[in-house]
Amino acid sequence: MNTSTQEDNFSLVPINGASASSTRYISVSNQKGGVGKTTTTINLSTALAAVGKKVLVIDLDPQGNASTGLGIDRANRTNGTYEVLFGECEIDQAAAASRVPNLFVVPASIHLSGAEIELVDARHRESRLKTALEKNTGNYDYVIFDCPPSLNLLTLNALVASGGVLVPLQCEFFALEGLSHLVKTIERVKNSFNPQLELMGIVLTMFDRRNNLSNQVSDNVRGHFGDKVYDTVIPRNVRISEAPSFGLPAIVYDMNCTGSQAYIQLAKEILQREKPRDRQYGT
Repeated sequence: MNTSTQEDNFSLVPINGASASSTRYISVSNQKGGVGKTTTTINLSTALAAVGKKVLVIDLDPQGNASTGLGIDRANRTNGTYEVLFGECEIDQAAAASRVPNLFVVPASIHLSGAEIELVDARHRESRLKTALEKNTGNYDYVIFDCPPSLNLLTLNALVASGGVLVPLQCEFFALEGLSHLVKTIERVKNSFNPQLELMGIVLTMFDRRNNLSNQVSDNVRGHFGDKVYDTVIPRNVRISEAPSFGLPAIVYDMNCTGSQAYIQLAKEILQREKPRDRQYGT
């Protein structure tokens, strides 16, 4: 498929960065793998940038899929999340421009795979990312953490630095079991390290309306968590799966596919919910 048309037509309206106090820090997290976590990070960030928000993605997954999906070549990952965590560089030095205007990435490199072991004996091991972000001068509207598919020290650093947790939830049988575990973890982090942390919302992913199980899971999650579940659901879509191989978000690869349209709608819904907070900071 020729992606040049979509990319050339993907114009954004730049705005001035918000003040540091108005920056929204969001962890995209789920201890289960394969739930659409990185896909959600990539496409939600792109959709927010598309409406003029200045966005920074911090890739905390040693696999580096968010970095790859946003077009950051592995050869250009000299400074990244590992170096930020261990004080070898600052956020501003590590942030690389993606192929999407207004969207920047602190990439993950192979070194990040050893960070979990190194952090065990490190001082202030759970708040290193938060400390690094306090020195950031990028004036981002949104800082979004793509967490690894486990509740480890890398994820803990993201939760300590975040104000909200966005949970992608695949519509499958064991979804609620894993979700309840994550909610308990959020509460423990809130009580011990970060009183501002909250469950921002749950987005249902890989939804198939023809599948009774998808509908059952949706009903169960909505019945249990109410309005914490976004109205927008992300459908199974082949274009979403194809996009990373081109180093592009699905929204750029094929803006008109059902998956891209769903992520655009999700960004709209999140921004709508954020309006009271925006008024508070005058943004």
